[in-house]
Amino acid sequence: MNLTDAVGARIEELMESRKITQYRLSQLSGVPQATLSDIKLKKNKSVSLRIIYEIADGLGLGLDEFFDSSVFARENLD
Repeated sequence: MNLTDAVGARIEELMESRKITQYRLSQLSGVPQATLSDIKLKKNKSVSLRIIYEIADGLGLGLDEFFDSSVFARENLD
């Protein structure tokens, strides 16, 4: 899995654990729903740190907490 795929997987993981929709995440974070869809559908080849920060902040997480997931483990990334 590449890093962009891992970011998408982490967002999905967080949405599922909080039982929120992509629409609700958009509302909480201020990140357009179209951007979230592009990440989920792997249309973006890269995701800016600013977007990741806004998503994490909208969920009440710091960047350290966002990246604290096994999807970012070295052995899981290409």
